[in-house]
Amino acid sequence: MNESAQPGEIREIGEIRETGGPAEPAHGVTTGAVARRLGVAPTTLRSWDRRYGIGPAAREDGRHRRWTPGDIAVLQEMCRLTASGVPPAEAARAARAGSVAAAPVAVAASPAPTRQPGSGNGLPLGDVRQECRGLGRAAVRLDSPTMDEMLGSLIGEYGLVTTWEEVMVPTLHAVGRKWETSGDQYVEVEHLLSWHVSTALRRVSIGALSGPRASAPPILLACVPGEQHTLPLEALAAGLAELGLPARMFGAAVPPEALVQAVRRTGPGAVVLWAQARSTAHHALARHVADTAWGVKGARARTTVLLAGPGWAGPAPAPGMLRPGGLREALGLLRGLCEAAATAPGGGGDGPEGAGGSGSGVPQRS
Repeated sequence: MNESAQPGEIREIGEIRETGGPAEPAHGVTTGAVARRLGVAPTTLRSWDRRYGIGPAAREDGRHRRWTPGDIAVLQEMCRLTASGVPPAEAARAARAGSVAAAPVAVAASPAPTRQPGSGNGLPLGDVRQECRGLGRAAVRLDSPTMDEMLGSLIGEYGLVTTWEEVMVPTLHAVGRKWETSGDQYVEVEHLLSWHVSTALRRVSIGALSGPRASAPPILLACVPGEQHTLPLEALAAGLAELGLPARMFGAAVPPEALVQAVRRTGPGAVVLWAQARSTAHHALARHVADTAWGVKGARARTTVLLAGPGWAGPAPAPGMLRPGGLREALGLLRGLCEAAATAPGGGGDGPEGAGGSGSGVPQRS
């Protein structure tokens, strides 16, 4: 998940220094938009308003909150102070007293906020969607309720694929880079954020179980031996569940023998092998899985192998293997393969357990 650190200044945790954003709408910004931007739950903003008077100066029709740039600047200072350990009541007094040194920051009110440089939470986010900054702030504060609320809201508003590719992945990468450059610091941030991302993805899968299911052979998802990065496969499993496609998720570091036996027992429509690094990419295993057959004698079938992850860069281990460029492309390929397998004669993976031999001759890791 980690990448090399990007050049540029790492700003203080909780501080926002952004310029050049879109102009603030004349009527102000909604509480939900401000909450996503700052990484604070909407309920927290309402609580601050009720308890400490940290609220919008005006309300539309006397009911709906609309935040102006000045209101948002006070909120930013409140977030900065509370993130540094100042008690909320004391932070509210300081923020209201006008201790904000930075200029007011524009917050986009549109459904798809623009990208702007900078992070404002100590993470090297770079040019990303504004929601990444909010999620990053919540992660740095170890604010589990806000991360849960934000991730669920983002998936509901933008969909799984967009949330994964444009919010979850950039934030996870930024935390990983910060961890790499900070010694033993930020490991707790990375672990907690990863757990909440995994939880949000699992909820998508569970929520899709009640929908119609395709009558197609299952898709097997597995990390190659030595590979522990499962989140990309969890995102793929969630996407397949949304499409109603059956999948079997085997998780991290699947032994070669176990994977081959699973292929023979299930007769899958496809096998997805994830490798995060070239050091874990198991070319011999990929070839062996592609050559593994099942079914009755004279009508044996083989599966298609998808090589997912940056570890498979370079020539494919064998012809016919697919290498999707991301979650969206992988879902499109797998949907097409399942549709083709469902209509093919003899498709469906109904071979008996252990058909095709005892599994001897599984290649050792290359």
